[in-house]
Amino acid sequence: MPDSRPGPRPPSRPLLQRLRDDHAPALLAFERENRAYFAASVPDRGDLYFARFGERHAELLAEQAAGLHHFHVLAGGGGEVLGRVNLVDVADGSAELGYRMAERAAGRGLATAAVAEICALAAAEYALSSLRAVTTLDNAGSRAVLARTGFTPAGEIELDGRPGLRFVRTL
Repeated sequence: MPDSRPGPRPPSRPLLQRLRDDHAPALLAFERENRAYFAASVPDRGDLYFARFGERHAELLAEQAAGLHHFHVLAGGGGEVLGRVNLVDVADGSAELGYRMAERAAGRGLATAAVAEICALAAAEYALSSLRAVTTLDNAGSRAVLARTGFTPAGEIELDGRPGLRFVRTL
């Protein structure tokens, strides 16, 4: 007789959520768990970032409330943070995009989906007309995400002593 019990539930789709105060524990865990992974491609945040995480989280929320930035987390089905997607330095209808995904979430298309979603939010919710982004030349994954989501190269730069590219996207 066939088994009529339901099979395992498919994992729920990660959700992009505006940063809130209650994200702090999961966000700190995300940053700690991925510190070495992130440091391989971007400058390390340093020990002080982790020691004063609560203070910095409160500062970010205040800056967000003032309209200076729009911070987001990509939350998994269990409330864990799989990534961050931020729009910083909001001014004159533009902002700079920044994002980072957990090592365990890399290569699954989550960064591309999250960046595409933040681009839509930037236009519809935040009334932005353009976004900027930067990455190093050796960060092929980040360059691919930007290309897949409509960003175009806009010039060479140096990021922490490494060659990089500026990107722009009109919304």
